[in-house]
Amino acid sequence: MGLKKGTTNNPAGRPAGTPNKLTADLRQRINEVLENNWHTIEADIKALEPKDRLLFIEKLLKYTVPTLQATSLSVDYEKLSDEQLDHIIDELKNSVANESKR
Repeated sequence: MGLKKGTTNNPAGRPAGTPNKLTADLRQRINEVLENNWHTIEADIKALEPKDRLLFIEKLLKYTVPTLQATSLSVDYEKLSDEQLDHIIDELKNSVANESKR
């Protein structure tokens, strides 16, 4: 059964949007560790093999760059004109031809 969305068994609980103290403290400590050891971390990264360095940087990127969500595209081909359909077919043919040249 559960509760309706937006309701809680504890109406006097933490208001929505209020950050968790433990999470904020943990993030602050992690930032301090990184700041205090940055030169060592940089040296360690530079000491890695190029392949390992790229893998490490790739793993760090997910914390700085937002990830893209998959998108879907649906087209009602019945509503397209003959000219629009011809254009789509030409684009697909060109795309396949360019891929086969590679």
